Amino acid sequence: MIELKLLRLPHGQGLPLPAYQTAHAAGADVHAALESPLTLAPGGRALVPTGFCYEIPAGHEMQVRPRSGLALKHGVTVLNAPGTIDADYRGELKVLLVNHGLEPFEIQRGERIAQVVVAPVSAARFTEASELSDTSRGAGGFGSTGR
Repeated sequence: MIELKLLRLPHGQGLPLPAYQTAHAAGADVHAALESPLTLAPGGRALVPTGFCYEIPAGHEMQVRPRSGLALKHGVTVLNAPGTIDADYRGELKVLLVNHGLEPFEIQRGERIAQVVVAPVSAARFTEASELSDTSRGAGGFGSTGR
């Protein structure tokens, strides 16, 4: 387990730290640091503050992912899922939510709005080549393996 430093912002006062809800959960839930409720209209999107900045260790990223219950019950999800927070970013974590549901959805202060997963990353050195090795799949892309 790695240690992750957080900086609580003034509008994050009183909110819980990100937390894993079960013993083997991969993602820790983050909460809305709203001053007042926010209503997402159907098709609407909003950048929702969480009230914390993070110091992510070098060689890692923080992925922002939807909460499955919000997606299933209300059609509310993270628009750019998974969002990536890079190790050198020190600003506030904000979550880009979208309402794909048919009804307006109200977000309350302190509501769990997304989950974050801290994961190792590898840097690549990109090298141009005149050809690539053959595989059984080849250049088959979208839908090439069937339904």
